[in-house]
Amino acid sequence: MPRPLGELEDAVMTRVWQWNRPVTVREVLEDLQQERSIAYTTVMTVMDNLHQKGWVRREAEGRAYRYTAVSTRAAYSAALMNEAWSTSDNPAAALVAFFGMMSAEQRESLRDAVRIVQPAEETPDPAEPAEGDSGGASADRGR
Repeated sequence: MPRPLGELEDAVMTRVWQWNRPVTVREVLEDLQQERSIAYTTVMTVMDNLHQKGWVRREAEGRAYRYTAVSTRAAYSAALMNEAWSTSDNPAAALVAFFGMMSAEQRESLRDAVRIVQPAEETPDPAEPAEGDSGGASADRGR
């Protein structure tokens, strides 16, 4: 897992991810300058560092480069969450604590994500007893 992005790296990558197209140092610079005073050479160095770290690829266009994200913001976020979770000495407790920090909207997004990665036929129906359970009625009984 790559190490987390620094503040300026994240600001640059946010633009690359949001724009979802090849970008130049000048474009990123002009957008960043709306929030802070920053030099062209600083942005150029950050984008070169991101290229060397494998976050972006670049193609020459005249005397400049156009940079494109290698991965998505979602994949980056997932890798950070996985790294944090996998370093826990009690992953179940870490998940419980994490879920406890989530808003209702975030928990609903989590439920949606589980539905996507775990098709309905694999998701146990809470109304049905687990396999081997003798109690309760099964949806297949009486057919």
